[in-house]
Amino acid sequence: MEFLPEPLLRLWSEALVIWIAGGWAMWPIAFTAFVLFGLGTSVALGLSGKGFAVTPESTWRRWIDHPRDRHGPIGKLLDAVVGRGLPTDQEIAKAFVQVRIDETNPFELDLKVMKVAVSAAPLFGLLGTVTGMLTTFGALATGSGGDQTMGMIAAGISEALITTETGLVIALPGVFFQYMMSRRLQKYKAFLAHLETVCTQAVHRRLRLRFDEAQRQQAKRRVLDLLREQLGHGREGRAPAHSNKA
Repeated sequence: MEFLPEPLLRLWSEALVIWIAGGWAMWPIAFTAFVLFGLGTSVALGLSGKGFAVTPESTWRRWIDHPRDRHGPIGKLLDAVVGRGLPTDQEIAKAFVQVRIDETNPFELDLKVMKVAVSAAPLFGLLGTVTGMLTTFGALATGSGGDQTMGMIAAGISEALITTETGLVIALPGVFFQYMMSRRLQKYKAFLAHLETVCTQAVHRRLRLRFDEAQRQQAKRRVLDLLREQLGHGREGRAPAHSNKA
């Protein structure tokens, strides 16, 4: 630790003294904090990498009808649910069901673990409080009232207070962190629902255009058939007149 600046080295020394005074309960509290904030950071980075908050809606709406312009996470998502052809409603619905399973379930699992860690941190602190108080009462029961007894009592009280404070210090920001990540996941789910609606409308629109074009082509063929039929009848009606003159 000699490479650290003097203020950081002093802070590290004080934190180490507090850590040792907290007793064995500090280890599960530290593990809980590592799991809580590690998973929260993973969820935050994962949702940020989805690109739904930075890609304008006008851009990905255009990508639905122009697959060659797609790129990034949203482009890959559109390739998975819409593809480059003309899917049906049932195909889009199945694709989005699979997308929700693949895209949101891992985040939901991490958030559930975060919620458990938020609840576990103050409980571990309370456990340390109980063990500290037992140490204190044990010193009172077995001590003779000298400096050694007072030292044991002070150590027990320190352990009780430090573990309680540490558990609360971990749990309080963890609650807000877990809530923020839950809100961001809900926004991503809302984006997927909106994307499904827009994709379904786009497919309906393309199917309608294709149907209208087929109707127009069929109408043109009917008109051409009627013209050919009329021309054919006209030729048949003129043919006997020429034969009578002859």
